[in-house]
Amino acid sequence: MAQLPQTPLLDTVHTPSDLRQLPASSLRQLADELRAETIAAVGVTGGHLGSGLGVVELTTALHYVFDTPSDRLVWDVGHQCYPHKILTGRRDRIRTLRTGGGLSGFTKRSESEYDPFGAAHSSTSISAALGFAIANKIAGKPGKAIAVIGDGAMSAGMAYEAMNNAQGAGNRLVVILNDNDMSIAPPVGGLSAYLSRIVSSREFLGLRDLARRVAKKLPRPLHQAARKTDEFARGMAMGGTLFEELGFYYVGPIDGHNLEQLIPVLENVRDAEEGPILVHVVTKKGKGYAPAEAAADKYHGVQKFDVITGVQSKAPPGPPHYQNVFGAQLVAEAASDPTICAITAAMPSGTGLDAFAKAYPERFFDVGIAEQHAVTFAAGLAAQGMRPFCAIYSTFLQRAYDQVVHDVAIQNLPVRFAIDRAGLVGADGATHAGSFDVTYLATLPNFVVMAAADEAELVHMVHTCALHDSGPIAVRYPRGNGTGVALPATPERLEIGKGRIVREGKKVAILSLGTRLAEALKAADALDARGLSTTVADLRFAKPLDEALIRKLLTSHEVAVTIEEASVGGLGAHVLTLASDTGLIDAGLKLRTMRLPDLFQDQDKPEKQYAEAGLDADAIVDTVLKALRHNSGSLVEEARA
Repeated sequence: MAQLPQTPLLDTVHTPSDLRQLPASSLRQLADELRAETIAAVGVTGGHLGSGLGVVELTTALHYVFDTPSDRLVWDVGHQCYPHKILTGRRDRIRTLRTGGGLSGFTKRSESEYDPFGAAHSSTSISAALGFAIANKIAGKPGKAIAVIGDGAMSAGMAYEAMNNAQGAGNRLVVILNDNDMSIAPPVGGLSAYLSRIVSSREFLGLRDLARRVAKKLPRPLHQAARKTDEFARGMAMGGTLFEELGFYYVGPIDGHNLEQLIPVLENVRDAEEGPILVHVVTKKGKGYAPAEAAADKYHGVQKFDVITGVQSKAPPGPPHYQNVFGAQLVAEAASDPTICAITAAMPSGTGLDAFAKAYPERFFDVGIAEQHAVTFAAGLAAQGMRPFCAIYSTFLQRAYDQVVHDVAIQNLPVRFAIDRAGLVGADGATHAGSFDVTYLATLPNFVVMAAADEAELVHMVHTCALHDSGPIAVRYPRGNGTGVALPATPERLEIGKGRIVREGKKVAILSLGTRLAEALKAADALDARGLSTTVADLRFAKPLDEALIRKLLTSHEVAVTIEEASVGGLGAHVLTLASDTGLIDAGLKLRTMRLPDLFQDQDKPEKQYAEAGLDADAIVDTVLKALRHNSGSLVEEARA
């Protein structure tokens, strides 16, 4: 076990109320110890490192200045909250991060009163904090709401929608813009730090308010000119004109690692009558840990690592990751088709599109954290004759559902959706699980929805997408490594709506969609050993269904089971509907549907999650045996049983 860091001062801080008893002069030592503890903990668990190290001083200052949890602190996205968890009564469990039964890797309401709002998707903090602030205003409560939002999260329109609506919150709302890429403002220097402190001071705000009241008594042209002069002068100095136009009083930029600057500015903001206020804080991802500072992108999310060397644990060599199989095949398709282009929403490496970006930079588009825009942008490209691939994680595509319906499906535009992280995702838990895409896409007219059973199937499906021009088409595939099958030298164009028989049997039929196929084959081995001859089919398509194959299997086997890594309303529901519409139910059909349970599953190892969900080989065998114990009765009676 790695040696624990020496943290004598941090050992005395169990909650922020303890922190607020310390003299300001000791906060530097506390922050250093907090950083060391964060590094040591993530070295054991893995997880998000660079972003958390970048906000150690900011986290310390916020809990020191504001009266949390009465003042509501909302983190955006939430993956930078490990130091926050250490300071808010969860240090004794910090080495359980992202493990089964342990702490979530994000903020979570059920975990602590210091997590007033759960977050793992981007750009929600200002809207949520505005809700807290307005609720306090209506109830006459004094508490403030503080939203900490990263500059990447500011690329989403939702953040600006919230800011445009925030004026009514007044000084109850504070937004901290955590700029860790130096992407908005010039580098922080002594002059900008001095200006930030001055313009956030009570004296300056009071003088500004007096000037504003005097200006209102001037003729309107002079009043407007005075207002614009004030905003323009501060905007020229500090880059805050955009935020001023949205109704925020802008302070910054300030050095997010200098507690001597942070504390007085935040105290001024806390006590200000002006509002809402945006404080622009410049930080460095990975701050204080040399390996993370040197390669912040690689230390955004990490495996377990050696704290001394920074070397991350490596999984044993295995099959390629699905995302990389997708990326490589898309590059191959684009080599012979100049109309193919690729779109991602701030996840080029996570979706495997970094290879495409390198090969065809003029046809690659990273639109930032803006999934809604990504989908409609793809629709526009498709309408003008391009062949766009929109690669978005299943859980993030949920954010663009109206655009999928209105801008793509209704117009029957051939947008290709590459849906990564389908199914359960392990350590990231419920917020990142791809549970619902089969249901929310297969219900739409005009859509084709495929699920790859392995990496070879994914190659065929990417090729099929590239050649499909008659409407929208989607392929879903999971996180992590493939199964190890050989990749085809030449991809095959699949016939739309046609499945395949993988294994022939006579008594039991397992109809699989996606990568549960491997478990279906294991279950077939176990059933055959019991004398129950089993057919296994890979349906490939959730929509359109291979109706001929499904009817054949349902009518020629005593028991049929569907299985999918998706929620209720997906493949099983569509097969049940087919059975109902074609009268098979009246024939006493024995059909069972296996899908994800109607709950949000917490983080754990994927194999444990699927076992808990009842979607492994043992569960398939159990489902078949239970069905065979009922020798008669209609489907309706079986469902009631």
